[in-house]
Amino acid sequence: MKILLTGGAGFIATHTCVELMAAGHDVVVVDNYVNSQPEALRRVEEIAGRPVKAYEADVCDRAAMDKIFSENRFDAVIHFAGLKAVGESVHKPLEYYRNNLDSTLTLCETMRRHGCKRIVFSSSATVYGVPDEVPLRENMFCKGCTNPYGWTKYMIEKILQGIVTADPEWSVVLLRYFNPIGAHESGRMGENPNGIPNNLMPYITKVAAGQLDHLTVFGNDYNTPDGTGVRDYIHVVDLAKGHVAACDYAAKHNGCEIINLGTGVGYSVLDIVNTFSRVNQVPAMPTRRRRRSCSAGRQPRRWKTCAATRGAGRKRTRTAIRTNEQWGAAVPGDRGLRALLRESVLCRWLILLPCRAVSLRRGIASAEATKGHENKRSLRSPFGNLRRAPMFLGFYCGLKMRLHASGVLS
Repeated sequence: MKILLTGGAGFIATHTCVELMAAGHDVVVVDNYVNSQPEALRRVEEIAGRPVKAYEADVCDRAAMDKIFSENRFDAVIHFAGLKAVGESVHKPLEYYRNNLDSTLTLCETMRRHGCKRIVFSSSATVYGVPDEVPLRENMFCKGCTNPYGWTKYMIEKILQGIVTADPEWSVVLLRYFNPIGAHESGRMGENPNGIPNNLMPYITKVAAGQLDHLTVFGNDYNTPDGTGVRDYIHVVDLAKGHVAACDYAAKHNGCEIINLGTGVGYSVLDIVNTFSRVNQVPAMPTRRRRRSCSAGRQPRRWKTCAATRGAGRKRTRTAIRTNEQWGAAVPGDRGLRALLRESVLCRWLILLPCRAVSLRRGIASAEATKGHENKRSLRSPFGNLRRAPMFLGFYCGLKMRLHASGVLS
């Protein structure tokens, strides 16, 4: 097949290009090199042993895409093009929505005009949001994404699913992959983004090469063996072979198929860092670890031990300022604030339960009394707010008892 790779000079796309050519497919690349380099395609040609036809163009450019499709007859398209930094998407949501959605719409319209109805989309596991259970399955309900990048992937999936619904002749494969990592076995290709990397492995390699001073690990208080976040990392060559299989599947089936691409095995950040140092025989990498609550330059929390009393004889307010490390050390077993809050909530409900029963009975009686008078303005009890007092009192007393017991408050 003759296959177009949008964003074809990127990390995953170049490895996919090599695997497609090894499988006997003809490949054409279009890329604007915003986050890639033409050198990557020269490395592909070096490894594959034959030239790669490439266009420098923006997929959002309708005229440029029409020209590319007019000069080539494509059997399928793999859509890699798009902005892809999660953190950056939070600060630049408009740019991400505009670029990622516009490029997809322009591409699909161009494909329809030229009779190409097979597409493999580079989606992401970020569409699952924060799941209630693991492992993640393709038929799981996507609860909602946590960043604009994830939302663009989710919206593009819905666009492509809608196209298939309207025209069953289309063949769409949505590849939701997890965390690509690694490089080609030749050592001639890997992840080398422009500017400061957003992914773990290129950051590690730049620190090892002396291009960056240190690696900052955000989060050392996760519920994991070493306290750092755990992710499902998949080797980029395995991921590339998955795209080849997806193209073969799309050539034989119509409709829409969703496929997760991962290993099902999690590794922590420090697992990756230590393995890199051991395999490459480099000294221990300089790292700086930060607790999640102090990341991104946030100040340590300040906890007030008592409130100032009003009127004559006002007591001085004592304020205990504790850093996150002192906070964790002050809590027995390093359970943290969440455990204390959970126990204080339990205390609150034990105090509140009888009041809830009384409020429920009063509510039922009030509903019976006002039946048939829905259009009249209901009268609220002057004691309605007082019924909430035990809730706040219970919460306050429970939390304060737990903080005193743990030694956080003196």
